[in-house]
Amino acid sequence: MIRMLVIASIVIAALTGIAVVLKWPWQAPVGTETLPPRPVASIIVTDQPPVVQSTPGVIAARIEVALGFQTLGRVTARNVDIGAVVRQGDVLATLNPDDLQGDVRTAQAAVEATQVELRTAQATAERTRALARRNVASTAQLEQAERALATAHAAVQQALSELIRARDAEGFADMKAPFDGVISAVYVNAGAVVSAGEPVIKLSAEEGLEAVIDLPEAALPRVRIGDRYEVWSEYDETDLQAATISQIEPVADAATRTRRIHLAMANDNSFRLGALIRARPARSRVERWISVPQSAIVRPGDKQKIWIVTRDGAEGTVALRDITAAGPALNGWVVVTSGLASGDEVIIRGIHSLKEGQRVGQSVVP
Repeated sequence: MIRMLVIASIVIAALTGIAVVLKWPWQAPVGTETLPPRPVASIIVTDQPPVVQSTPGVIAARIEVALGFQTLGRVTARNVDIGAVVRQGDVLATLNPDDLQGDVRTAQAAVEATQVELRTAQATAERTRALARRNVASTAQLEQAERALATAHAAVQQALSELIRARDAEGFADMKAPFDGVISAVYVNAGAVVSAGEPVIKLSAEEGLEAVIDLPEAALPRVRIGDRYEVWSEYDETDLQAATISQIEPVADAATRTRRIHLAMANDNSFRLGALIRARPARSRVERWISVPQSAIVRPGDKQKIWIVTRDGAEGTVALRDITAAGPALNGWVVVTSGLASGDEVIIRGIHSLKEGQRVGQSVVP
């Protein structure tokens, strides 16, 4: 028993010594360690409108026509494809002519049959008139012969009209280009059966190109007919072309809830039909405006604010600043007309977890 007590005392003493030397985590003094200031996701704003402020669009023709056949039939040939340049009168597609030619033959046979009926009615009427002059035929018989003759005349006229219509329909077997242009879409391949008026090919005029963009409803209050825009190719921002808003479509797209804006360009020779472009308001209207991401704006009450970082070396402090926006966000960016200056550092992430005067660390890429 005495031996066990001695051994226990030795073990307790050893553990106490280890604890004194190593210091258990829960024995560390509170407040002796401090964490560095948290990093922030921020950007340095400039007074140059970035590309993200622009709106993507496409070059389209002012005149576009969806062409279809004027009669039912099977498409036997489609002579053009997307991008083909055609001239007025070129044959674009053809229907199977067999059925149409059969209709012509049927109409021709009907004309011949009615002409035989007409000659018979004329002969009958002549005999009845002669008999009536000799008082051999009654007045009722004469009137019946005259009615049969009139009916035969009407039948011939109707048959001739059907023949003309069948011959016109035979000419509808060839779809011809109504004007010079470019094939911008095809809807039907050879072998398909189409009904009268069903779109087969879309033809776009070569002249009179325009830029087309889609804007959300929130951006429309700042858009007016005649506003000046800048248009450039998706792949070359340096070649800016002047344009003006010529039309704002009154009805929004059912799927995207955007309105289509048509931009008339002063020089459309720099673009091809269907080319991808970007457009933005002319620089004269936005040259002193600054844009910030929509995620950077704090909205306490009715006033818009942002967090500004004032740095002293690698670290800095944050402060809220009032700003004035030119309108709602467009493509995720908001144009600020007052409250910001070029070179200000704006926090764009984690804006709801900051406090006034809080110290922050270095800026990180968002």
